[in-house]
Amino acid sequence: MLSYEKLFIDGAWVAPLDGSIEETINPATGKPWAKVAFGGARDIDKAVEAAKRALSGPWGKMTAIERGTLLRRLADLYQANANALAELETKDSGRALRESRMDVGSHHQWYRWFASVAETRRGNTIPIDDTVHAYTSEVPVGVVGAITPWNVPLMITAWKLAPALAAGCTIVLKPAEQTPVTSLEFARLVEEAGFPPGVVNVVPGIGSIAGAALSSHRDVDKVSFTGEGQTAKTILQNSTGNMKRFSFELGGKAPHIIFEDADLEQAINAATNSSWALCGQSCALGARVLVQRSVYERVVEGFAERAKQVKVGNPSDPSIHMGPQAHGEQLSKTLSYIQSGVDEGARLVSGGKCLTEGDLAGGFFIEPTVFADVSNNMKIAREEIFGPVACLIPFETEDEAIAIANDSEFGLASGLWTRDMGRAHRVSSQIKAGMVWVNTYRYIRWSTPYGGMKASGWGRENGLEAMSQYLEVKTTIMSTTSRFPNAYAVEKE
Repeated sequence: MLSYEKLFIDGAWVAPLDGSIEETINPATGKPWAKVAFGGARDIDKAVEAAKRALSGPWGKMTAIERGTLLRRLADLYQANANALAELETKDSGRALRESRMDVGSHHQWYRWFASVAETRRGNTIPIDDTVHAYTSEVPVGVVGAITPWNVPLMITAWKLAPALAAGCTIVLKPAEQTPVTSLEFARLVEEAGFPPGVVNVVPGIGSIAGAALSSHRDVDKVSFTGEGQTAKTILQNSTGNMKRFSFELGGKAPHIIFEDADLEQAINAATNSSWALCGQSCALGARVLVQRSVYERVVEGFAERAKQVKVGNPSDPSIHMGPQAHGEQLSKTLSYIQSGVDEGARLVSGGKCLTEGDLAGGFFIEPTVFADVSNNMKIAREEIFGPVACLIPFETEDEAIAIANDSEFGLASGLWTRDMGRAHRVSSQIKAGMVWVNTYRYIRWSTPYGGMKASGWGRENGLEAMSQYLEVKTTIMSTTSRFPNAYAVEKE
């Protein structure tokens, strides 16, 4: 069993002050595979103090070029260790190794790109008249509390830390209690890269204890949270003391629209992948597949055929397509939604059962599941399942597809397939979502803003927009005459 019995605070590995040593579970076996230090409120205090102190230390005095150099060094180390990190993430989260390798293998690009952004970002001059010189500059927000989820912990760490560090902020990272291991491995790379003490601090812990202490801390200037909407509301309620900033990336129930003129083979490739990737545990996946009636049964048949091709098993096997749900609670939640779909009258085309035979015994495995004839008012169409459950909804017209797509409290991502570029522009412009993919799906890069509308969150990850959320704009106005009239002078007669 691996051991991670120290927290990373102020550039040092330290035992928890009021936390504990907890076992983390491998979802493929249901058994512990690592021991991890969990911090409490006093550990969060210590980490925030270190982060605040680092702002006025060597880190705060570094130029953007010097910060960029450190970020590139971190990127090099990350790239060199990507395979090992991917294997750890698979054991911690249950994600298929082939997915982990592809994803983790790209993360270094975030640190490289934001290093370049740090070095090239500029302020503006504001033309007024020749009596003043007015300009803007950007300064870091300050101490950032970064709270990451259990489905893709390393990816979301890159999304939050790369722009925050490029901006000159300092970080206290609190990973989800279910998947803490890779965050501590990441801390070792930060240490090796040579970041000054206190710039990055990593404190795993229980959300209601360590997460609550971090998000409500008066010396935390910004909270960046990815997770459930209810948790975001709790963070807001508990964090009003110092007017801190927030960015939230929350849930989704993305519509994935297939029109009758689409290349159906390619559309089904994308729609099945975006239903079952990460065992369905991603808020951007196309959970609602809207299909035009004339091709509806062909798409249903395509889903059923692809479901049979999905290899479910030990995620550490590179040939496996889909691993287990990340923990037992999520498996139970997914099964309850499947039963709800059956009870509400949706047609269960395939899947829907736990897999418990042979090597899968003890793990949290479930079959890829397909529901057809789903109505958009059913629970499985309205609520985020976070499991490998595809919900196929028929529609007749373009206007009906748009109406169904927008009839959701969520607005994170969406997709559509059509050969008609006029239709592509019309429909994409009317979908209320932060991201629309046309004739592709889940194409995400460091330079493309990502985030949601409505209940899917506030703010954006990735792109220049992400870095803006870690910066404050300062306006400076300098007089060129150094003259200021005496408003109280006695007027001469």
